[in-house]
Amino acid sequence: MKPTVVLVGRPNVGKSTLFNRLTRSRAALVADFPGLTRDRHYGHGRVGDIPFLVVDTGGFEPVAKAGIFAEMAKQTRQAIDESEVTIFLVDGRDGLHPQDAVIAAELRKTGRSVLLAVNKAEGMTAGAVAAEFYELGLGEPIPISSAHGDNVMLLMERALEGFAPESEEMSGERHPRVAVVGRPNVGKSTLVNALLGEERVIVFDQPGTTRDSIEVDFDRGGRRYTLVDTAGVRRRGKVFEAVEKFSVVKTLQAIEDANVVLLVLDARQDISEQDAHIASFILEAGRALVVAVNKWDGLDAERRNAAKRDIARKLGFLGFARFHFVSALTGLGLGDLLPAVDAAYQAAMAKLPTPRLTRVLIDAVERQAPPRSGLIRPKLRFAHQGGMNPPIVVIHGNALDRVPDSYRRYLEGRFREAFKLQGTPLRIEFRTGRNPYANRRR
Repeated sequence: MKPTVVLVGRPNVGKSTLFNRLTRSRAALVADFPGLTRDRHYGHGRVGDIPFLVVDTGGFEPVAKAGIFAEMAKQTRQAIDESEVTIFLVDGRDGLHPQDAVIAAELRKTGRSVLLAVNKAEGMTAGAVAAEFYELGLGEPIPISSAHGDNVMLLMERALEGFAPESEEMSGERHPRVAVVGRPNVGKSTLVNALLGEERVIVFDQPGTTRDSIEVDFDRGGRRYTLVDTAGVRRRGKVFEAVEKFSVVKTLQAIEDANVVLLVLDARQDISEQDAHIASFILEAGRALVVAVNKWDGLDAERRNAAKRDIARKLGFLGFARFHFVSALTGLGLGDLLPAVDAAYQAAMAKLPTPRLTRVLIDAVERQAPPRSGLIRPKLRFAHQGGMNPPIVVIHGNALDRVPDSYRRYLEGRFREAFKLQGTPLRIEFRTGRNPYANRRR
């Protein structure tokens, strides 16, 4: 089993920068802004032959009793409880801070292995920058630079001392990567926690609580999933903070990287223009889609019918997706979400044999031939699969540039019906054969 290393410290001491260096990624948001990270953020790293899990946490304020900082402290304590090694980061340029002593006292109570890392020590004398941190009583401080990599390897070698080399588990089975997206405050984090069965991400009655995209691996019914909780996407005119702009970019990247997107809507609010924009981006990205209409509990029959009519009118272009009416708070309808995700994933990754595709194409043309364009009627000869996630059907023939969009939609419906492609967009590409007589003189 991989050892788990958790990074803790005051806000803005460089935990996310160190996380990105250890995971060799840009998975964690990094900016000169305290309190940017709020939830636990997991990643994979390796030192030599020893793989490990690393956990980035929000700024740790152990004495916070209420509000968002208390929720962040709760998340940090959970991460420490799950870990084998804790790396306590302090800021070498700020020097010893009273809050560092409070955190050190809290860490000593845990009984966990703790390493003290003095960050931002580049260009400074190692002995001088580390001297004042000895009074924290956590052993020898290790001067490092998360940004430049100085002494980071030494730090991790000490953190992983005593752990045997282990080959990383390589599973041949692919599993769905599911991005949970929507406007702020529609209940995305509550839904993620309900699916996981634990308070894995912070839930707070304040729009914009989630800032980064938080990945969580879990198993359900013998099947593995990766859930990605994302920041809420506001209208462009309402995105003011630079941090929030980064969060929106991370959300759009999460959609691009996902196999299936779980779009969360608020049943107690009308479908907004922003909901339609998010849905359009998912469609343009070609991602499989499941729609969860949240906060369905407590609505009377009239309000439910009004909500369904609003969805049908404004999101009619998502006819390929399954809609589920749920309550993340009470658990209503949640049992159907993961089976719908599985079905959408299987449709997105479906293999479409060329002989069967061509038979479906020929049958569709026999039922309804493409309309003439002037004196010419397009000829559709055969089809093959051009890609997955989303499925792409490539059709070859003559004069296919004259096939109208209405006939493209007709063919899409025929292929969906034949291959049961519920939950995923389907793209059709036409390729016209070269006319060998086009350049000959009469």
